[in-house]
Amino acid sequence: MWCLELLLPLLLIINDASCQWNVWVPRDISAMTNSCVVIPCTFMYPSGIRPYRGVHGIWYFGQPYPQLFPPVVFKTRTDIVHESYKGRTKLLGDLHQRNCTLLINNIGAEHSGRYYFRADLGGANMYTFPDFSELKVLDQPNIDVPEEIVSDESLELTCYAPDNCPDMTPEIQWMYTDYLPDPEFSSDYLEESNTAVLSSTLTFTPRPMHNGQLLGCRVYYPNTTLVYERLISLDIKYAPRAVWVNVSSEVMEGSSVMLHCEVDSNPPPKIFWMFGDQELLWDTASNISLALDDVTPAQEGIYTCVGDNGYGIMNTSLYLAVKYPPREPVVNDSMTVQEGTSLALHCSTQGSPAPTLTWLKDGELVGTITADELSVLEILEITPQGDGQYRCLAENEHGRASSSLNITVEYAPVFLEESKCTVVREGVQCVCMATGNPEPTIEFYLPDLNVTINETDGRYNFYTHTDGHTSTGMIKLREKGERIDNGPAVNVHCSMFNMYGRESVHLELQQEKKYMMAVIVGTIGGVAVIAFIIAAVRYVGHNNKKENGNPRQDVVLENPALYYSAVKKDKQNLRKKVLKTELLGS
Repeated sequence: MWCLELLLPLLLIINDASCQWNVWVPRDISAMTNSCVVIPCTFMYPSGIRPYRGVHGIWYFGQPYPQLFPPVVFKTRTDIVHESYKGRTKLLGDLHQRNCTLLINNIGAEHSGRYYFRADLGGANMYTFPDFSELKVLDQPNIDVPEEIVSDESLELTCYAPDNCPDMTPEIQWMYTDYLPDPEFSSDYLEESNTAVLSSTLTFTPRPMHNGQLLGCRVYYPNTTLVYERLISLDIKYAPRAVWVNVSSEVMEGSSVMLHCEVDSNPPPKIFWMFGDQELLWDTASNISLALDDVTPAQEGIYTCVGDNGYGIMNTSLYLAVKYPPREPVVNDSMTVQEGTSLALHCSTQGSPAPTLTWLKDGELVGTITADELSVLEILEITPQGDGQYRCLAENEHGRASSSLNITVEYAPVFLEESKCTVVREGVQCVCMATGNPEPTIEFYLPDLNVTINETDGRYNFYTHTDGHTSTGMIKLREKGERIDNGPAVNVHCSMFNMYGRESVHLELQQEKKYMMAVIVGTIGGVAVIAFIIAAVRYVGHNNKKENGNPRQDVVLENPALYYSAVKKDKQNLRKKVLKTELLGS
């Protein structure tokens, strides 16, 4: 109240100088419910006015003008006041000293509002001052909380209690501070505009774990039962401190999977699901789920959940593995190579898990089995036997696939041992066989006659045939009227060639002894058979002659030609001579 005592003389001096109606009251003042409050007040009037029958005053609530019939809070001329203020108000100031200070006891929430003072100096010298003092009746103390509380930054919370009741002095306590890290407390007493406020400040450094915790401020008046409390929930802003996602998982191609992400932060973050640098989904929430349907191998990889709430960024990743059977392997194109060439056959595929790759040639295993997505089969200096189909087989636990290629090996002609000249009934037959790729061309050469026999020469009954890479050439040698005393004399060369080479081989005559033995045996056997047939015919004819009594001419049946040897004419002549002898003898 010392401020008021200093202020009053100053106001009187100003009033005397100005000679105007004026009042000073605190614009805002507060009190706790059920306590009391003193509204300081000083008024002034023109110095030329002489109070008539003393100085009187009236306090109104809500309105300053009597004609509006505002509630009377206090009146010096009478005890008639509004019902809600009966027995509650008292004028502490001396109106003759221009002090209009008012005391209100046992105030309630209904007493909150504007209070106006009216001076009554008698007669027409009455004046209602438009200035007012607004009373706020509190049922709990105020706590000054910063608009933003950030984790790991020092925080000050201040609790205020009004101290405008002369008979009661408040005290302040903080509640629920045991969990705080190293809290500090300080008190202060503030006076402004002739009102007083007691404050207590709590200082500590909040952590994310304190978000949502309760803190309380208690105001009480000693020696009374008046206690007032205020609770607040700490809203502590902090960057994402944890990001939870699914553990890395495996799914089959074509199936569906749900990826979950939950972020611990305040305020809730903006959550992004990323696949590499590609943003798949985002939302502002504490958790988000990413649904992947009909998963393909292209979706295998690292998925990252990123949480960003403006106070920091945090992310966590998982690996999604997509299992699928091997794809059709990619192999070399079919090729044609020359004998002696070295090759590298490549087989590549994709599968999860990594498939085993097996090389097969014409169904048989070649090379080694490789557990990878790439296999190289090396063939060094390929031979004709390397010609064929090569197949790469890819297998894993989910299936198999294969691809093939053909390798054609080209090589120079190779003479086959089946090549020879043999004696046949027409003369001598020479056969020449060779293999090669491209299939070789075959020619015969008779050095004694300096004659080359091929498809363009038809004198020697030339014949050729190809079967795959094998070529066969054949000629039959027999000169008209030529006779060979000691067997046929043969001097034949076989020439075979293709684009990679030429070879000439002398053909040996084979099976000469076998042929002579076949002629002798065949001749003797033929004579015996003919004799047997003739005897049988004579016997039958003789019996018929006896039975019929009619002589008839003997029927001579010539036996069919027998091809037991290759010399057909000699055999037929021999048969005729034997038959004639038998007929003459009969």
